[in-house]
Amino acid sequence: MMSPVSARRNAPFGSVLLGSTNQSPKRLRVRLQLLLTTMLVTTHLVGAGVVFVISALVLPTRALNHASIVSLAITVPTYVGVAVLVGGFWGTISSLRGLRWAIEGRTPTAKDRRTALRTPIRLTLIQGGLWFGGLVVFTTQALVLQPARAFGTAFAILISGMVVSTIAYLQAEFALRPIAAQALTGQAHRRRGMTGVQARMLLFWGIGTAAPVVGLATTTIVALTSHEMSRDRLAIIGLVLSGVVLVFGLLVTVLNARAVVAPIASVRYALGRVRKGDFDAEVTVFDGTELGLLQAGFNDMARGLREREAIRDLFGRHVGKEVAAAAAAGEVVLGGEARVASVLFIDLIGSTAYATQRAPSEVVETLNRFLAVVVSEVDAQGGFVNKFMGDAALAIFGAPVEQSGHATAALHAARRIATRLATEVTAIEAGIGVATGEVVAGNIGEESRFEYTVIGDSVNSAARLCDLAKGVPGHVLASATSVEQADEAERAYWISEGEHVLRGRSAPTSTCRLRDASVLASRSMSEPTGPAH
Repeated sequence: MMSPVSARRNAPFGSVLLGSTNQSPKRLRVRLQLLLTTMLVTTHLVGAGVVFVISALVLPTRALNHASIVSLAITVPTYVGVAVLVGGFWGTISSLRGLRWAIEGRTPTAKDRRTALRTPIRLTLIQGGLWFGGLVVFTTQALVLQPARAFGTAFAILISGMVVSTIAYLQAEFALRPIAAQALTGQAHRRRGMTGVQARMLLFWGIGTAAPVVGLATTTIVALTSHEMSRDRLAIIGLVLSGVVLVFGLLVTVLNARAVVAPIASVRYALGRVRKGDFDAEVTVFDGTELGLLQAGFNDMARGLREREAIRDLFGRHVGKEVAAAAAAGEVVLGGEARVASVLFIDLIGSTAYATQRAPSEVVETLNRFLAVVVSEVDAQGGFVNKFMGDAALAIFGAPVEQSGHATAALHAARRIATRLATEVTAIEAGIGVATGEVVAGNIGEESRFEYTVIGDSVNSAARLCDLAKGVPGHVLASATSVEQADEAERAYWISEGEHVLRGRSAPTSTCRLRDASVLASRSMSEPTGPAH
């Protein structure tokens, strides 16, 4: 059994009977021909049967005389046959001729669009015209052959014709949804239908409920004023007419409800997809009323969400997901704010010589593998790569989003990067420096163009330590402050490297290096890559 979700996905027009949006023009024509012809012919036959029931069994008039029987035996089959041929077959074929652009897969003109959206009304007028012709023919026949039955005949045909025409309209509108969808493509930002939802609801209530009830009341009055009517006969008339009214009223109501619910259900299904993160969801606009505007409005909303997600993704790739999320949430203070953070700086060793000895494509491929390791490990420890500077990168832990244990995370990431580069990118080496301290994190630049970055002594220290790290075992050097602020487990991997006077400073800086780079390689590869706590 097909699930509701699968059924909705396979029924963009609200019903599997109408096919998919990518069905071939030939299949669309065959489908429309069969649906329209079957629906209209069936509706006419049912209507004719109702007229017979009302005329022969319900109306409080005299029985048919011999002349009426003979005449009706000839005229009824003839007229019903003509009506079925004209209304069911010719009406469908002539309507499809006006929709040739859709059958042939052409782009519709403004005239084609108007014709397509008015086709249900056109078919309804054809059906109504046939019933009006029947009203004239059979009422005239009754006036000539049996005047006492003229009123009842006219009443039965009028009521049945109104209801049948209404059902024909709803069925035609249903069957032609694939055509309406093509006609409304790019044109659904204002109402294109003949009537709005409110007017259509009132109209169908009047035809499907009010008119039959008025007819029932009229028949009852006629029955009450007739001295030849027995109580049993009156009861039978009331029950039969009530049944006819209920059945036809229910049918019109159900068809009208489905016409209203189908566009809403399509939007509801698409909203469910958006809620799950599928921003490619779109609704096929097939209704020309305010409901079509609802469908088109959803598509506009989904299009805006797709664009926003694309921009957010692109923004996140440039500045980091954390910065993008913080900016979207309004957490980044323009102009900068003081933060205690840890900074990791990494730079290739001998990159100039390497670039001159290799083809540019090979250099780029190696550089991308190098930076992929950096980004992967920084992300795994909850930091973000603030910027790439050729063959160097700057990563921050603790800004723009506060991070407890940022020193531990930065040192852990440095060890993991050094270990992975030694085994995964053996063609190059890199120095890594880590420093912890107060920085100013925020946006610098101008309102029309700014960049999120961190500025401060810790950033400079990390860059200087990175230069010094190129000459120590393991190529990783961290400030003693960073190691002191790390947790006990992380401190076990580091030993003192003494004091160094960093370039641009006069006072020495205490530093630490990896305790044993060879042992670290085997131990780190077995460690989990999640954020350190």
